[in-house]
Amino acid sequence: MTTVAAYAAPAAKAPLERTTIERRAVGEHDVLIDIRFAGICHSDIHQAREGWGTAIFPMVPGHEIAGVVSEVGPGVTKYAVGDRVGVGCMVDSCRECDNCKAGLQQYCTGGGPTWTYNAVGKDGQPTYGGYSQKVVVDENYVVRIPDGLSLDVAAPLLCAGITTYSPLKHWNAGPGKKVAVVGLGGLGHMGVKIAAALGAEVTVLSQSLRKKDDGLKLGATHYYATSDPKTFENLKGTFDIILNTVSAPLDFDAYLSLLKTDGAMVNVGIPEEPVHILLSSVFGNRRSLSSSGIGGIPETQEMLDFCAEHDLGAEIELIGADQINEAYDRVVNSDVRYRFVIDTATI
Repeated sequence: MTTVAAYAAPAAKAPLERTTIERRAVGEHDVLIDIRFAGICHSDIHQAREGWGTAIFPMVPGHEIAGVVSEVGPGVTKYAVGDRVGVGCMVDSCRECDNCKAGLQQYCTGGGPTWTYNAVGKDGQPTYGGYSQKVVVDENYVVRIPDGLSLDVAAPLLCAGITTYSPLKHWNAGPGKKVAVVGLGGLGHMGVKIAAALGAEVTVLSQSLRKKDDGLKLGATHYYATSDPKTFENLKGTFDIILNTVSAPLDFDAYLSLLKTDGAMVNVGIPEEPVHILLSSVFGNRRSLSSSGIGGIPETQEMLDFCAEHDLGAEIELIGADQINEAYDRVVNSDVRYRFVIDTATI
């Protein structure tokens, strides 16, 4: 066991504070990672504040982890000391179900994936995330960060990047397709970058035009304010894909009206409240309302390689660990452009 410093929420809705946690000894197929940077995802806030239900405390959040391998187990074949690596939202799964064998570990049907934090591992111990100095992870749930990506801007790709890349690939975003991204935040700004790099014509749908210049610089061709009723009138039947990145309830019927025949609205933000739709909104034009959860390990590596090839890092604000609680409040108030990343040397 190794004792490391970390920042944890001692209880639901309590401020995060510096503490120490125990990491397991490096096993046969484990790698020990010196964490350099950890992104702050809105999911961290939902869980630390129990917005998604009862959670495990003390909680060390963080599933956007970038660092360097400092030790490997004797059976490790994929990584060596000094390799630049990342860890995303999961650190294990059953490995035996059809989804796991197909590289879709995020949809594991053999008990579900073991999440990077706020979960219980196969050893019966709670998992702790990336707001810490080190982490021990099985090599099969670690990905390689290409040399073309700086570790600080790569960290958010381990959630925000793959969460947007996976549905855009699945629903065939590319040349000739019109993609709307709802919300220009931590997820949305990566959705714009990735959709544009895939060759799609990208439109941002945001509450206001406040971030329009940013959206266009990130790769969008069009930018509309959803607070303007004319937006929904003028854009009816326009899009092949709507990628909804916000975690608040929307007027889904209004957004579904913007889809072409056979278009899909894919939700990657998860509101804490139930949502409401009229089935007539999907009935008339064979539209789909769907969702998508992160990506499997192979696709996460594919995403990182794609981002390195196209020079797609996250837009970040680097902070010290003593700013985490302030950053949480700022995320809730949409006051970040576009992802907070913790310099874990400050822990």
